[in-house]
Amino acid sequence: MSSRNILVTHALPYANGPLHIGHLLGYLQCDIWVRARRMAGDQVVFVSADDAHGTPIMLAAEKAGLAPEEFIRGIQASHERDFADFGVVYDNYYTTHSEENRELASLIYTRLRDAGHIEKRLIRQLYDPVKQMFLPDRYIKGTCPNCGTPDQYGDNCENCGATYAPTDLIDPHSVVSGATPELRDSEHYFFKVGDFTTLLRGWLAGKLTNSKPVVHSSVAAKLKEWLDAEGGVRDWDISRDAPYFGFPIPDAPGKFFYVWLDAPVGYLASFRNWCTRTGTDFDAWLAPNSAAEMHHFIGKDIVNFHGLFWPAMLHGAKLRTPTALHVNGYLTVDGAKMSKSRGTFVMARTYLDAGLDADYLRYYFATILGPAPVDVDLDLKAFEERVNSHLVGKWVNIASRTAGFVHRHFGGRLATALPADEAARYADAAHRLAHCAALFDAGEFAAATREIMTVADEANAYVAANAPWNLAKDESKLAQLHTVCTLALNYFRLLSAYLAPIVPATATRALALFNETPARFDAAAQPLLGAAINEFSALAARVDAKKIETMIEASKESLAPSASAGAGAKPSTPNPPLEREGSSKSTRSSGAAVSPQPSALGPALVSIDDFARLDLRIGKVVACEFVDGSDKLLRFELDAGELGKRQIFSGIRAAYAEPSRLVGRNVVFIANLAPRKMRFGVSEGMILSAGTGDADLFLLDADQGARPGAQVK
Repeated sequence: MSSRNILVTHALPYANGPLHIGHLLGYLQCDIWVRARRMAGDQVVFVSADDAHGTPIMLAAEKAGLAPEEFIRGIQASHERDFADFGVVYDNYYTTHSEENRELASLIYTRLRDAGHIEKRLIRQLYDPVKQMFLPDRYIKGTCPNCGTPDQYGDNCENCGATYAPTDLIDPHSVVSGATPELRDSEHYFFKVGDFTTLLRGWLAGKLTNSKPVVHSSVAAKLKEWLDAEGGVRDWDISRDAPYFGFPIPDAPGKFFYVWLDAPVGYLASFRNWCTRTGTDFDAWLAPNSAAEMHHFIGKDIVNFHGLFWPAMLHGAKLRTPTALHVNGYLTVDGAKMSKSRGTFVMARTYLDAGLDADYLRYYFATILGPAPVDVDLDLKAFEERVNSHLVGKWVNIASRTAGFVHRHFGGRLATALPADEAARYADAAHRLAHCAALFDAGEFAAATREIMTVADEANAYVAANAPWNLAKDESKLAQLHTVCTLALNYFRLLSAYLAPIVPATATRALALFNETPARFDAAAQPLLGAAINEFSALAARVDAKKIETMIEASKESLAPSASAGAGAKPSTPNPPLEREGSSKSTRSSGAAVSPQPSALGPALVSIDDFARLDLRIGKVVACEFVDGSDKLLRFELDAGELGKRQIFSGIRAAYAEPSRLVGRNVVFIANLAPRKMRFGVSEGMILSAGTGDADLFLLDADQGARPGAQVK
């Protein structure tokens, strides 16, 4: 197969806060893909940049007493440090506040304007008379016009889930100054995305990419919903009024490009900067008929920008459209949204400072990532067990049990040949792992890691069956010992090559045993024979649970209100990590699902969208019994109607001394909770109960008329 030329980017981190582990989900997925394509022999240019414009950055810089340019430099330095320490390596890391980006954004805009795809329109919006600026929706708060809840944003209510215009708020105030905003007219510039509806339908159908899907089918279906909406895709407001930190719109005094217009252009600006440094032909890669590919890795919250606006902008400006969008879901931790109160809103740097290995998080994510944009859970106990079992107990264990014999008995050299059976074993393993290159390409990371660990299991079984520690005691069996250790170490070398995209730092140390570096997958297709190897040294330590505890404790933050906050005080300038202007629940690029802050008077408020994520069902108990070896659990078997049978382990044993009496009852359970593997079996949901715990727990009931599998609404 001929080599492919591929330009790869990921969603740009916003330059107003540090990276957290939710962001890393998509960034690490992208880096693994890039490394795998290079090891498959492709030519990949991997670029990114800090997204450095918008109202939030302008206000955050002002609050910090810095010029915006100085403020974003400090944030970018912290981002680059975190990326490097997590093994994310770019050909070029840049900033959207660059001359290249200004030129490209202006070029794309003027081409769209001259082709009739830009329209000027007078709009009315709220204006802060104190700060003398028009206010984005998220910088206005007031009382919800639907349910009467105070302190709600200007675009949606986090209590009842209602969406509305900021002008609908009751008693609105500016989040920036606290002043009552005024309605004023302003001329804005709109991009007529609907002009490209036919183009977008063809692009989604693969007509521009040789019939290859450009995005997962579930994302394509969502994009088609927007295309099929009554009235079509709405025109997109691409302008903002001064004061604004961004690029001025050509021939439009006092108007600036909205941050979401020049942010994706930042991909091309970073690439152009790299092209200038390396003498590469930028235009050849970006021409509409280019044979090169362009892949974007993004979160599911920004598919509208990348799946509608971006390809339309590119096509309208006579540039090539993306080859593919790789979309990831949100990250939860221990089955729940990231939470500062529980210590699970973890910054990337906090993870590292706790002494946890970056490769371990990369590996855990790889074991659960597929091409579908589903939410992913970082189960901290499973993280510990998986790393300890897979990386230490399976992979590294192969070398640690055999390398020493090669140095003690054979002068540090592998055997010069393998018997036919061993050679066939290796050839079979190499053939099966060769399929992993295609799995990586398709985003099937979890499937690839399963295949890799299957081969690791075979290697360990081979070592255990031949017991080199026993062979070493018998002089007559040294030739067999040499064979066993040579095959085992070649297994280790082969596995290291295929793990290299996932755990690059550890794999580099592993392959140094053979005086090799990660290069190409097929470099390990043939066994290494007769070669001198270095002495083995420890490659990976087991995860220390205390380090996870340290990370959690370091991430906890008191949510009690400040003692200095007066009863009528207005909120300070919002500065959520990496949240762009205009972001809301549906347009965050954080990669993590974030809980709303609880009020001082009660538990955290949730929106109707949060509640809708839970699939609550009625289950009829068909079996219930004690669990041997546990003094807390009961094992339930539920009839869940159309969902079939469900096994659920519930920690309510202290409350129900005779579990058989629960048979026949209706219970309420969460049906879309990720299955959890326990030493007693797999638990496929959570049964709801009320009480304080132990004996004070009572199962929720439902009238007998409720059918098994019925949804709770």
